[in-house]
Amino acid sequence: MSIQSIESNYCGGHQTAQFKLLSEQQCEKIVGAALEILERTGVDINCEEALSLLKKAGCYVDGKRVRIPSHLIKWALNTAPSRIVLANRKGERKLFLEGHNSYFGAGPTCPNFIDAETGERRKARKQDVVNTAIVADKLPNIDFVMSLSMISDQTPELADVHEIHAMLQNTTKPLAGWAFNAEGMQDIIDMCTVVAGSLEELQRNPFIVLYSEPTSPLTHSEQALKKLLLTAENRIPVVYSPGMIIGGTAPVTLAGAVAVGVADNLTGLLLTQLKSEGAPFIGATQGGPMDMATMQHCYGSPECLLQQTISTDIYRYLKLPIWGTAGVTDSKVVDQQAAIDASIQILVGALSGAHLIHDVGFIDLGMTGSLEQMVMCDEIIGYVRRFIYGLEISDETLALDVVDQVGPGGNFLGTKHTFKNFKERVWKPSLFDRRSYDQWAADGCKTMGQRVHEKVKQILNEHKPEPLPEDVVKQLDAIVERAETRVKK
Repeated sequence: MSIQSIESNYCGGHQTAQFKLLSEQQCEKIVGAALEILERTGVDINCEEALSLLKKAGCYVDGKRVRIPSHLIKWALNTAPSRIVLANRKGERKLFLEGHNSYFGAGPTCPNFIDAETGERRKARKQDVVNTAIVADKLPNIDFVMSLSMISDQTPELADVHEIHAMLQNTTKPLAGWAFNAEGMQDIIDMCTVVAGSLEELQRNPFIVLYSEPTSPLTHSEQALKKLLLTAENRIPVVYSPGMIIGGTAPVTLAGAVAVGVADNLTGLLLTQLKSEGAPFIGATQGGPMDMATMQHCYGSPECLLQQTISTDIYRYLKLPIWGTAGVTDSKVVDQQAAIDASIQILVGALSGAHLIHDVGFIDLGMTGSLEQMVMCDEIIGYVRRFIYGLEISDETLALDVVDQVGPGGNFLGTKHTFKNFKERVWKPSLFDRRSYDQWAADGCKTMGQRVHEKVKQILNEHKPEPLPEDVVKQLDAIVERAETRVKK
């Protein structure tokens, strides 16, 4: 492993903390293995349109089994954009998926949720998505929004559509969404088009990333491919990441698991480019080990972190924007284990430089969403970002004139230099306690968990996200009603 401090491309020349796990030669070796898998073993494609595109491009098609020549993958890598910029709901360009820029957001599809009022674990509801969007909208270090939910109190087949409907109205930040099927994904694109004003404007300044997923190992379902091709047709950024269980649906060895995941991901890349050359695509191989004692997929494991870092290195080598994971715990509550898991993941994710890092707020092996976990992670992300920022070496920061002015035995507290620089150069926490013991005791001896809970309640009681115009809300409601009518036929 090489740990290196390198100059940032756009941060004013300061030195930042970054690392990579793999050398360029090791990245080449794993990518070569993925290409060999695609040529020798092939993938199963369960979609007629996708089969037709692949056959026409020169792939070897035998029923649903497709073997993909490596030159086609190399062509797709050359045509896909190496840089994606995401805007907020208002069209302001905010997230620059390039270099070592890392942005953090919540995750999706938790069937359970920790009630913000009672603390009970229960089935997720649409109001939980509303609350997640409101809290995320307020938090300074949550850069994009996902639902933290698989809502249960609406038409089950339209949980995906209802989640985007709720998020669009309760945050201006960029969104990431998913869909059960192509029809639901079209509803989501239609809602975002209404908010943007036109499909062309949404394409020019996209504020949503959509998600589809192959089935590990090396299987691509009809709905996954229909969703993928729909995003390419509409030129909406898409993540097509396998959710591997290492030792279960992927080899137990990290190199083998990542090679299989890259093969699946690059199959999706090729299809997006065959459908619409230049369509925006985000690379990823997600996964963690199976705990052979419990048969559970583990987020809070060193192997999961290694897999994430390897994936980031490979997609940087391939010059694609990168999807990552952090801020998730296997703990069932927001406790010390949750804080340890989240802290290590967030630090490693930011050091490695994945671009969109999701799942902040997951607990319970990703089965439960927690606003308190998200709020705690927001504080951790702020801490890590200050560390990643590193230092600037200049006349201003060396402060030789100030040192000479203060001299031996003096202090720097009253200097203009300190007043000018301390707010920008010294991180100030909002939840970590730095007071004396007596001050802390006088304030009620509150634990970190209690402070986090109070902050969640305060945001929900006080924060009012910028609303959408009434006519836009009516159009969103009409799209949801159209979807309801469709599924009830």
